[in-house]
Order: sequence, then structure tokens, then C-alpha cells
Amino acid sequence: MKVTIHPSQLKGIIQAPASKSSMQRACAAALLSKGRSTIYNPGHSNDDKAAIGIIKALGASVEINNEELIINNSGFPFTTHHSPLIIDCGESGLSIRMFTPIVALSDKEITINGSGSLETRPMDFFDDILPLLGVKINSNEGKLPMTVQGPLVPANIEVDGSLSSQFLTGLLMAYSAAGANNVSIKVKDLKSKPYIDLTLDVMKQFGMNVPENKNYKEFVFHSGPTHDSALTTPQYTVEGDWSGGAFLLVAGAIAGSITVRGLDLSSTQADKAIMKALMSANAAIATEANGIQAHPGGLRGFEFDATDCPDLFPPLVALASYCDGETKIKGVRRLKHKESNRAVTLQDEFDLMGVRIIIEDDTMIIHGGFVKGADVHSHHDHRIAMACAVAALGANSETVIDEAEAVKKSYPDFYEDLKSLGANVSLSSNI
Repeated sequence: MKVTIHPSQLKGIIQAPASKSSMQRACAAALLSKGRSTIYNPGHSNDDKAAIGIIKALGASVEINNEELIINNSGFPFTTHHSPLIIDCGESGLSIRMFTPIVALSDKEITINGSGSLETRPMDFFDDILPLLGVKINSNEGKLPMTVQGPLVPANIEVDGSLSSQFLTGLLMAYSAAGANNVSIKVKDLKSKPYIDLTLDVMKQFGMNVPENKNYKEFVFHSGPTHDSALTTPQYTVEGDWSGGAFLLVAGAIAGSITVRGLDLSSTQADKAIMKALMSANAAIATEANGIQAHPGGLRGFEFDATDCPDLFPPLVALASYCDGETKIKGVRRLKHKESNRAVTLQDEFDLMGVRIIIEDDTMIIHGGFVKGADVHSHHDHRIAMACAVAALGANSETVIDEAEAVKKSYPDFYEDLKSLGANVSLSSNI
């Protein structure tokens, strides 16, 4: 699908999409919670659908309507009549990294598949760690497909947290479900710490045994619950998504004035840091009772460390494109193993839009001030598509985005939401 975006002025109020980070974690916790769980404000992105498909394949029954997701499950060990058992993670990096340790709780042989960019992402982590926990694993030289067979037995281990915190998320949930007692997971160089805060919060809300967090360097499991609630019918509300909301707020700063509702300023989501970046860029941002208001102002170059929130790079590049002067964003090394190599992809596509980007070691330098319309490509990466679309709102002519349907991975309503705010957006099928 191609999307054409003309220079536009935005105005209005919009609800932020549901957080897939919150939604997918809730699905995993519901799978590990015996009985009935209710998830309110469920997302419907492709990644959310992948998580729902996984828990159904593992024996959970799922009832879906617009406002809630009801999950009934007999709990661990999983009960399923499928043989051989195969789960499909789609293109969701979180799903494969989180659910693989959870799947390894079973004594059945289970095959884990994915598609698109997920087929080339490295999974060597599991080859190294799971055998230490009594799990048999066969992978395609560290890539998909993988086959695992447990049961996983919690043990004292040390893991590398520099590639992604999502591996640790899966281990924490699996250890809890397996009844880990007086064992710990030590972590070296953990990135994206706020996402671990989100994981621990979801575990707590579903009544799971939450480990003691020793300054993100060690997570110690003690016997029994570490909090007062022992929920039998967990209820969880999926947060508004700061990752998707970041694009809306940047759009407002470029072409507003708009108000974004549904974003919790007390959230543990890493991408809440977009607020700090917007203020550093001198954007006109105000928090009000009914949401966060963003409208154009005198944007200027800024410096920002995105090491713990690498998904913010695309909206930050769109923002920096309209800032006078030079912007420096740290954390480029976190971008290599995404849906695309985002550092290179952002450099290539924004070059077409007249924005010069230089990469020096772990820092991206953006020279902003002028954006031109161009024909660009998403590289099948949802965040690249959204970054180009937001940048196009203030360009000097129309921008055409090829493979624009990539947004369905995380924010399927993105273009319709832009249109509802007054953006001149047209969609057409590729021929």
C-alpha cells in the first residue's frame, strides 16, 4: 500500500492507541494465571494479535470484544491438544523473546516460528541460556525456527542485558511461574530499564511472585508472593501507548495544535521520555486535565540519550528535522536489530526528504530546518513509516510512502487518526 501525505495543518483531540508493550505482557501473565483474567482496553495491532494467538495455541480460551479481553486458562502446566505444537510470533520481537522461556516451562517439544524481519534477528541468547535451565533447544544457527523442550528449572544465572530487556522479561515471568525460590538472575549492562519496571508491575497486578529488584543488577526470587494481593480473577487495564503517542505529540509540535488523551504521565513505559525530548527541543507542550496539548513553536536543536528508549529514534528524527541547528541523539547501537537497521534506514529515507543525518559511533547527528516532499519506503518497518508520515506534514510538497501498511504492526489506525485531525492523507494499493 502507498500512502500520500500532503503538507497539512492539524487540529483536534485524539486518543492514544493501546500499548502493545502493556498488552503483550498482560497476555503472558494471563496465560500463567490459573482461572479467568480480564484485560480492558485491549490492543488490536498485529503484535497484539500474535500474543493472543500464542496463548490460544498454548491452551487458553480467549473471548474478545471491543472493550475487553477475557482469558480462561487452567494455568501451568499448559494443556493443549495440538501435536506437534507450533507457536507463531509473527513479526513481534517482544513475543518471541518473552514467550520462549514461558514455552520452555512445558515438557512438550514446541516449535517457535516467526515471519518477516524476525526470521533474521539473532536468538543466540536462548542457545546459551536455556540449556543452563534444563531446557533442550535447537535453533537455526541462532535464528528461527527454534524448537524447545523443558521443563525449565530455575537456577542462579547471569545474563547479558545489553541487546534487549525483553529476554529478561521472559525469564522473570517463567521463573515466577515455575515457583523459583531463593534463586536469582544477575544482569550485566541492562538496557531499557523502564520496560523491566513495566514487566514487574504487570506481574504484580496478576498476583505473580515478583522478584526483589536489586538496582537492576540482580533479581532475587523469594518463596511466596512478595506483595499482599493473591488475585484469583485478575483485572488489568492496558495503558495508552507512549510509543505511538510520541508520533502524535511530534505531529502536533510540527503541524498542530492537537490534544492527545490516554497517556499516563506516571507510566513506567520507557517512551514517556518523549516529553523530556520535546521540552529540550523547545516544543510548545502543555499537560492539561483532558490530555497533553502540542502545537508548533520555535523548535531548536537538542541533545537526548535514547539508549533506554530506542523506539523513540524515529519520532525524534522527525522532530529534529524541524529544529533549527544540530540535534544529537545517543543510543544508535540499539537500532541494529529492529524491523530494519533503523539507523541506516532513517539516514537513507530522511536524506531523500532533504534532512542530513550523520552517524558517529553511538550518536546520530541530525541537521534540521528544512524538509522536502519525496518518495520514500518504510522498509517494512512500522516506525519508519510513521516517522516519514509525521515529517511529511510540514514538508514543502507531497510525500509518498511505499509499503505504508507496516504501521499495522503496532498502530493500525495511525493514518485514520491523522486524517481525523485534519491531515490530507490518501491511500492506494500497490500495482
